[in-house]
Amino acid sequence: MTVAVDRERVERLTHELLEAIGEDPDRPGLKQTPARMAELYSEFFSGVGADAAAPLARTISVTRGPAPDTLPSGAVLLRDILFRSVCEHHLLPFAGHAHIAYLPGEQVVGLGALVKVVEILAARPQVQERLGEQIADTIAEHLDTRGVLVVLDASHGCVTMRGGRQPEASTLTIAARGEYTDAAARAELIALIGARTPVVERAERDETQGIPRP
Repeated sequence: MTVAVDRERVERLTHELLEAIGEDPDRPGLKQTPARMAELYSEFFSGVGADAAAPLARTISVTRGPAPDTLPSGAVLLRDILFRSVCEHHLLPFAGHAHIAYLPGEQVVGLGALVKVVEILAARPQVQERLGEQIADTIAEHLDTRGVLVVLDASHGCVTMRGGRQPEASTLTIAARGEYTDAAARAELIALIGARTPVVERAERDETQGIPRP
């Protein structure tokens, strides 16, 4: 069951935070900030307590479904899923692309369900390493599959905006299950994903195609 964000409490705490940094929460520019933060956190953390496996409950039989002659002979790969999350260490955002591949068994799932799994798990205080593992576990445990590969490529606010301030740095993580725990088995998929493409280049490409940044 999804845990609803306590908006009134977030507003009170934001008011206190503004005071704690020496600001006046009642000045015109900040007066609506506590309410805005409550709205923002309700969106950013909507996945807390939500069942990430729920989108995978509705599956399609490959052999008895509407297209029994389309049994995949290889992996199903969904690339460039835009996602954003919040790092639990500094509560700063990180955002980028998720790439998911799985080897189908008898049951497959609509591609949109994979996107929803990512969105639910990302809408929590997270670290990228755990997010990738959770996505892989959810798919491996709740979908008929012989192998799962999850690659996350993201830019982190705690790296780009503070500390060393490296605006072009990105983080790449890989989570594998089943047959894809073998490096040779996943090598082709890694090449297809183009996992070495930096986040900045992806963002520039997205803008030229009219896709908003995450």
